Amino acid sequence: MIDQAKMVMKLKKAQKELQKELVEVSAGEGAVVVQVNGELKLKKVTIDPERVDVDDIEELERWIELAVRDAMAKAQELAAEKMKPLMGGLGSLGL
Repeated sequence: MIDQAKMVMKLKKAQKELQKELVEVSAGEGAVVVQVNGELKLKKVTIDPERVDVDDIEELERWIELAVRDAMAKAQELAAEKMKPLMGGLGSLGL
């Protein structure tokens, strides 16, 4: 039982750490910058108006889509990397 409690505590600690981890990705040569945390929550989207052509909204939409997709993928990799050492212990929890 003590090992299970320790494992649960380690998992909760890792989750809290992932809340604080930020992945930042840009698209359109910095026109769009997206931040996603390690829990895959979108934290911030920044658009540089000097780099955006308002007559080409489709391009802006594409940059936002690319930046969000890439940030989510990098955040997933970060989360997987952080949780990987703990995943072996899940078998002992009976999950």
